[in-house]
Amino acid sequence: MAKDKELKIVYSTLFQLIGSVKLKGWCVHMVCLQGEGFFTYDGRPFHVKKHDAVVINAPQQVHVVGQSEDMKVEVLAAPHDFLSNQLPANNYGIGGSISLYDNPVIPLSEEDAETLVRDIHHIRDRIADTGHLFYRELIGGLALPLIYDLFYFHAKNRTPIFATDRSMYVVKELMALLESGRSKKYREVAYYAEQLNVTVKYLSNTVKRQTGKSVTYYIDRYTVPMIKEYLNNPDLSIVQIAEEMNFTTLSYFSRYVTKHLGMSPKAYRESLMPR
Repeated sequence: MAKDKELKIVYSTLFQLIGSVKLKGWCVHMVCLQGEGFFTYDGRPFHVKKHDAVVINAPQQVHVVGQSEDMKVEVLAAPHDFLSNQLPANNYGIGGSISLYDNPVIPLSEEDAETLVRDIHHIRDRIADTGHLFYRELIGGLALPLIYDLFYFHAKNRTPIFATDRSMYVVKELMALLESGRSKKYREVAYYAEQLNVTVKYLSNTVKRQTGKSVTYYIDRYTVPMIKEYLNNPDLSIVQIAEEMNFTTLSYFSRYVTKHLGMSPKAYRESLMPR
């Protein structure tokens, strides 16, 4: 494991890592190079074999059942927030993550598997460079090919499709509201429950059951890219941004940014300046 003051990245060749309870709040990516393995995810059984990729968004819900003696894998794990912050609000990424919660195994061609391994190795080879002045940005840049290749490979295998039952309809409508930019002004779960004519409890339980994530997680996934876009605009003051994003106080806005970007709004802006 390598880290700077805040960022941690894990590379491993252990199949068991996909079910590590220590990685709660992380996303685990794995490519199977040889052999086969068996695991359950949220109580559902899955089988992984040579050239399969696996993307686990909730490692604490994985139980590794067993593996063949010749199984070889490459595994890379990183915090969800770090990976999410590398991308703008991306409809495929969010819909894809819901689909991957339903089935985390992606069958790959030999060529695609090799591509994914190269993506992982590019990160693996640099995670020890914690003294790099732009370490977080360096690792973030190297993570982008891995993320977009996974999007592409997943899209080739199956397009995320929301079921027609009521529970998935509610999830789909929530995503549509967030996609429309509502979280710029509204970030309370109660607001979205009211818009969807359901109770807060029903919305929270339904989203958690169908996606493995909380409503707040998806609200933040759409909100943080908006904040970054505003902070990237030097013509706007931090006070103006907080008001535009409907934060009640500047201190609340600062705490929110620090939680999701790992630094205060001022520090984030300073990080954008040439050094």
